[in-house]
Amino acid sequence: MASESVRRGRLAYKFLFWFLTISIAPIAVVGWQLVAISQNVLKEESLRNQQSQAVGFAETVYSYISTFKNVLAVASKLEGFSTMDPVQQQRHLNRVMQQHAAFLELSVFDLNGKETLRMGRFLGPAPEMRSFAEKASFQTALQAGEYLGSLERFQDLYPTLTIAVSILDPTQAALSPRKGVLLGLISLNGLSQMLHQQFPEKSRTVASVVAVDGFLVADSNPEEVYRKNAKIPKEVLDVITTQVSDKGGGKIDLKDGATVLGSFATVKDLGWVVYIQQPVETAYLAAHEMRRQIYRVICWVIGVTALLAWAVASHITQPVRALKQAADRLKAGQFEDLPEMMTTNDEIGDLAQSFVQMSESLKDKTGELVHAKEELEKFTKFLEKRVEARTRELKAAQDELIKKERLAAIGSMASVVGHEIRNPLAVINNSTFFIKTKLGKAGQVDPKVEKHIAIIESEIKQANGIISEILTYSRSREMKCEVLSLNRFLEDLVSVYPFPPHIEAVKSFDPRDATVNIDQDEMRQAVRNLIGNGIEVMPNGGRVKLTTEVVDAGWVRIDVGDNGSGIPPDILEKIFAPFFTTKARGTGLGLAVVRKVIDRHQGRVDVESAVGKGTTFKIYLPLASNVPAPGAGPLSAAAPKPPEPSQYSPSQDPAAEGRVIPQTQIRPTL
Repeated sequence: MASESVRRGRLAYKFLFWFLTISIAPIAVVGWQLVAISQNVLKEESLRNQQSQAVGFAETVYSYISTFKNVLAVASKLEGFSTMDPVQQQRHLNRVMQQHAAFLELSVFDLNGKETLRMGRFLGPAPEMRSFAEKASFQTALQAGEYLGSLERFQDLYPTLTIAVSILDPTQAALSPRKGVLLGLISLNGLSQMLHQQFPEKSRTVASVVAVDGFLVADSNPEEVYRKNAKIPKEVLDVITTQVSDKGGGKIDLKDGATVLGSFATVKDLGWVVYIQQPVETAYLAAHEMRRQIYRVICWVIGVTALLAWAVASHITQPVRALKQAADRLKAGQFEDLPEMMTTNDEIGDLAQSFVQMSESLKDKTGELVHAKEELEKFTKFLEKRVEARTRELKAAQDELIKKERLAAIGSMASVVGHEIRNPLAVINNSTFFIKTKLGKAGQVDPKVEKHIAIIESEIKQANGIISEILTYSRSREMKCEVLSLNRFLEDLVSVYPFPPHIEAVKSFDPRDATVNIDQDEMRQAVRNLIGNGIEVMPNGGRVKLTTEVVDAGWVRIDVGDNGSGIPPDILEKIFAPFFTTKARGTGLGLAVVRKVIDRHQGRVDVESAVGKGTTFKIYLPLASNVPAPGAGPLSAAAPKPPEPSQYSPSQDPAAEGRVIPQTQIRPTL
């Protein structure tokens, strides 16, 4: 009923929903549009501002380089350069390097490209003179009058630029005769300092000046410039070098998954690019803040509107709620003390009058139905008991019939198998023995012949074993029970069992030495089957442990465990079913025989297994003083039942600790 109420909803909630939809939906739509428009405008404005910064710094870079080019041009016209006087040239160049710290080296070359004067901040007193006759910087400056280029890293750290101007004779300006070339090596660290001041780390904005080949000229983080082979990310370089316009910008996806807003502008005459980027969330911070403000206002409007709508809806639905309370009491069978109905002069008042009349009529009809229901329940309970009793009888008869038919069919089949297959096997076995005897008398026997004879004998033994399992399971004989010591019975069984050399046998018997009433042949077959299964799952060696323990309520438990591979949970419930096996060769009757033997002894067999750790079979047998008469069939309701395996743990008695059985004691005598 609660789920039905939730599905239908209260009338007040419906009024509230429609009031909110009619009043708030237009506001929400308009607000959403305003947010989208304002956010787009702010994003475009942020991109334009970033592009303006890139263009502005591109002009700054051009002015920075032009300043040093003009310095060299002015210096080349000073007295002494046209006459190529080294003394005056050295004096002028000293003054230039003192006034402009960015100059790392200054050199003067004659018309043949031979260096006549070289000054530098990191040179020795007598630097070696060089020849630039074949250098592009010398040739371009001599022919075109100036040269800008040759980006390189001074001492593999600082980015530098080579600037060269031709030396002219001022007295013959009209003819512009060339006297030589003045070349300067300019440090570009000043550009990184300017970028760092304009774009500090806390702003999260990164600015760079980069050549078209990816050479990092300057960066807002100077440490980036000093890296060996410093370059900007390839995905960014591919974007800015493939643009046809001098400036632009937009979103760029980096390899690390981050998205940035990048802008670029080309530096005039140099071919360099000024690139500025910042995270999208930082670039669009203003847009996000405006969106939050608008959403906050919309939430306030929705809250106030919801309160007003709730007040109106509560007033309208108050009579309906009173009517619903009365209906709920009627539904629960409470016809007395109904809440007072509000007979207003409207449709709700008419509905209340009709409800009162209906409740009186329903009260009379309900009394009649209650009496009829009581009579029907009495008759139904009587029929249910009869049906349950008949069903149990039919189920028991059906199970017994199916079991008898199945055993009869298996018994008939087993008789045919025992007669038709064992006789040929006996003949084959006798013939094999005869062949071995003849070959032994003849002298040396071919090893291959011995091998194949051994295979024949092994297969005969395997076939006889299968026939024996089928006959053991299908035939029912009268039990020959004897009262004996369980510990002594198991000691005798283990002492003659042919354990392989790679198997360690461990026994831990309860010192209380339980006395049981069992058929030795059948119980011996059941325990041997369990031990054999444990040995088969440990081909590379392992341990078989045999344990007994007297548990409460007059029962004794036999545990046969191994530390093999264990049984998967999906087949654990099927292992006792006849003919179910996971072996490549086998009948699947070994555990079925175990279950049958234990059932005939009025006991129970359980199994606990963990994949990779091993399996333990637990056999519960009643003590000799607690055994029903032989042939009494399955445990009756009055007979004591074996305890649950989880209620008991192995004995803690020191005398019951595991003892390893020496192999010399368990090998059969040949």
